[in-house]
Amino acid sequence: MEHFLCSLLLLGSLTLPDTWAGSHSMRYFASAVTRPGLGEPRFLAVGYVDDQLFVSFDSDSPSQRVEPRAAWMERVEQEFPGYWEGETLTARAYAQTFRVDLETLRRSFNQSAGGVHTLQAMIGCEVSPELTFQRGFMQDAYDGWDYLVLDLETLTWRAEVPQAVNTKRNWEADRSLVEGWKAYLEETCVIWVKKYLEMGKDTLMRTDPPSARVTRHTGPHGEVTLRCQAQDFYPKEISLTWLRDGEEQPQDTEFIETRPAGDGTFQKWAAVDVTSGQEGKYSCRIRHEGLSEPLTLQWEPESSSTWLIVGGIVAALLILIAVIAGVGIWRRKHSGVKGGDYVQAAGNDSAQGSDVSLTAKA
Repeated sequence: MEHFLCSLLLLGSLTLPDTWAGSHSMRYFASAVTRPGLGEPRFLAVGYVDDQLFVSFDSDSPSQRVEPRAAWMERVEQEFPGYWEGETLTARAYAQTFRVDLETLRRSFNQSAGGVHTLQAMIGCEVSPELTFQRGFMQDAYDGWDYLVLDLETLTWRAEVPQAVNTKRNWEADRSLVEGWKAYLEETCVIWVKKYLEMGKDTLMRTDPPSARVTRHTGPHGEVTLRCQAQDFYPKEISLTWLRDGEEQPQDTEFIETRPAGDGTFQKWAAVDVTSGQEGKYSCRIRHEGLSEPLTLQWEPESSSTWLIVGGIVAALLILIAVIAGVGIWRRKHSGVKGGDYVQAAGNDSAQGSDVSLTAKA
């Protein structure tokens, strides 16, 4: 197999800064799924720059064309004429290749005809803040299990299951094939990362600092957990660390992996179990590219005085409302108006002008 986009010509030149903050990556994911009795396997492919979806292809779509999935890709045809046509032809060819490979794999695993099977591939590269090659990756999976993985150091394929050994031998027999992949991952892929970063820099190169808070949770048996939550941040890389009296608590911390929020930003939390009454000894330290310095937060219990102040305000408002209502009733009784609404004219400049919004029923 070849790269989803490797048939594109590398056109034009870029004027880029010497460094970009943080590392960057480009990844393509392709998959084919059999569907007995419903026709040929469905083929789908998506491309990501960093964690932003920018292209996709679905063999079931009416157009059967590669389509943009990021606003900044709308102008790619202006810079690289023929881009979408070349992408579409490549994707359609891969769809057919994956279908043939699925049948070959089914026989290799001695599986009977029918049933649902999947073939997946992932390929891409990661670059440094200086936009130099850091690492490349290419691997295949069948029915959810790793099948073959490319080792760029030795230029060999690692068979993850016995059924992959024959494929490994065939692919390694042609040295030019693996050397071509090495050139793509270490050179061509890096060039396209630079191109896409330039085109989408307003989106891809932004830094949104996290909004964060610490919450306290009590379990069914009285156990206490403090949770440090960060959200609305971009890029994805972030560090959440719990400290007790200034000492990090990595062994006692539970994390969830960073997750997309669905609006182009990310979210993450880290939790630590504490002894009730000891919450003040713990603090959460957050590091992110969008922060000029680490952010440190602690859980702050709601003050009883705050509730007292709020209660006093509410009581005062109730008294004020009662007084206003009483004044309104008194005025009606002495105005000679019986029944209907009491509504002061909006243009009245008299002393009663303060009752413009007051409406009372007789």
